[in-house]
Amino acid sequence: MTTATPVLRPISTGQRLGDVLMRARDWLDARGRPAWIVAMILGFIAFWPLGLALLTYMIWSKRMFGCSKRGTFTPHVAQSTGNTAFDAYRAETLKRLEDEHREFMDFLAKLREAKDKSEFDQFMDKRTAKADA
Repeated sequence: MTTATPVLRPISTGQRLGDVLMRARDWLDARGRPAWIVAMILGFIAFWPLGLALLTYMIWSKRMFGCSKRGTFTPHVAQSTGNTAFDAYRAETLKRLEDEHREFMDFLAKLREAKDKSEFDQFMDKRTAKADA
């Protein structure tokens, strides 16, 4: 009788480096083109081949000229499956979800307005109390 022992494989440095680079790319993408330009300039200052590599990557991936539209939502229109009952159900469900999302966003906007109003009222009360004293 033998027991299976799990094989522990160490994560290679290439995988870790790849993960770090992907996280850095995503972080820079979230901050836009100015962050990429700052990273490239710092790369040139620290070690010129690094800056050159960043410049090459920015041009190759079209991040330099703004052709990449990351983070923008494009609505997805699904094709018909041929099953009219399912297509009707899917359309109804998607419409319901869009309505719920819109209502939720309206609720959040009202919540933010209420919070801003209460903070402003609190500020004005403190200001009035300070002026009276």
